[in-house]
Amino acid sequence: MTPTEPLQKPRTENRQRALVMLTGVSKVFSSGTVALSNMSLTVEAGEFVSLLGPSGCGKSTALRIVAGLGGISSGTVDWPSSRINAKGLPDGDISFVFQEPTLLPWQTVFGNVYLPLRLQGISKAAATSTVLETLDTVGLKDFAQAYPRQLSGGMKMRVSIARALVTKPKLLLMDEPFAALDEITRQKLNDDVLRLWRETGITVIFVTHSVFEAAYLSNRIVVMKARPGRVHADFTIATSLERDAHYRTSEEYRQVCEKASNVLLEAIGFPLDNGPSMAGLEHHG
Repeated sequence: MTPTEPLQKPRTENRQRALVMLTGVSKVFSSGTVALSNMSLTVEAGEFVSLLGPSGCGKSTALRIVAGLGGISSGTVDWPSSRINAKGLPDGDISFVFQEPTLLPWQTVFGNVYLPLRLQGISKAAATSTVLETLDTVGLKDFAQAYPRQLSGGMKMRVSIARALVTKPKLLLMDEPFAALDEITRQKLNDDVLRLWRETGITVIFVTHSVFEAAYLSNRIVVMKARPGRVHADFTIATSLERDAHYRTSEEYRQVCEKASNVLLEAIGFPLDNGPSMAGLEHHG
């Protein structure tokens, strides 16, 4: 990535590589509120895609639709490369990390992470090695017998991430999971998620309203526009630098943040007259 061209257009759509495809999706709630209008989005296997936008632009609604937690009013949601179950979803291939850890207070860390496997009918004895291995990947193996009340906010979120990963899903959906955490903890967890993404090859769709978080984590950013929610701009981020503490202070990161910020301002109706050129972005009306 050169300093003058920090953002590039997304790859040409390839249905064979597509994990999930939203085509012309609209969502109207019973109150009459139009949450999404004609939203189209293709996510390929192995991508880390951030949905960036202001509150109320439909980011979380879109994520819940992908997860099968909400229906659509029109359009289609397709899974070209997956085997589909009776609910129209890829069986066992999706995990969701919510804004809050949502841990069971009466269960230990081990018990909380074991829960998805228990619901699949896997015995505790058969699941133990998998649970401990997953806890090890998030740095919590030594806390397997601790209870949620004994953990910090960041540790609770690590448990939530481990619980999502224990079933080895193809797609990890994350709905502003670090929004309530302090900045230091948030940055540490950003690094953890990036490491897990690299190590596992999992596909991630990450909802955030933080330009800095989206620019640090993603290899692709989708900026959404509100009222009604829809895709405003979609671009990939190519970098030759390691995403670490040094990257946060690099010129490349600064440029990505600046352009993403300007596109976000444009999406909410406050474009910068003399800001950096938006050349290299694919816009959607």
